[in-house]
Amino acid sequence: MKPAEQLALLQDFYRDRLALMNRHVEGARVVADYEFNNTYQYVIAREEVHVSWLRAAITDLGGQAPTDIKNFTVPSGQSGVLEDDVRQAQAFVDRWRERVEKMSNARHRTMLKVMLGEILEHKRFFEQAKAGREDLLGRRMPGASTGDGVLPTRWIS
Repeated sequence: MKPAEQLALLQDFYRDRLALMNRHVEGARVVADYEFNNTYQYVIAREEVHVSWLRAAITDLGGQAPTDIKNFTVPSGQSGVLEDDVRQAQAFVDRWRERVEKMSNARHRTMLKVMLGEILEHKRFFEQAKAGREDLLGRRMPGASTGDGVLPTRWIS
């Protein structure tokens, strides 16, 4: 694969990865359950790392990160959001797995494979949340409570 083809692949992957991250940010606004929302914050933090890796790889090849990112619609209700996130994660991996395997640059191929693996892990989180599991990131001490919700804004000063 020529450098120009590698750059194009990384830019396409970046577009899809950023679109999926943006969708999770919007989905987190709908999912108010504390434990599930906490999981979204974890997933989004990892996705921010993925996007930064991609941006660096694109820059290293002399390119620029694309700005023409598509937006996914956000279903209504927590269950709809979680179900859509399971579907979106699997569709992403299905769409990219074969293309990633053809990447001739071992460093970039490995980076993308790590991302695909983590997306499947995120899919598992969404499946477990949809099933009602609240111990996705660990268990709270007995009797500890959050009031079963999250604040409407991410940061309060």
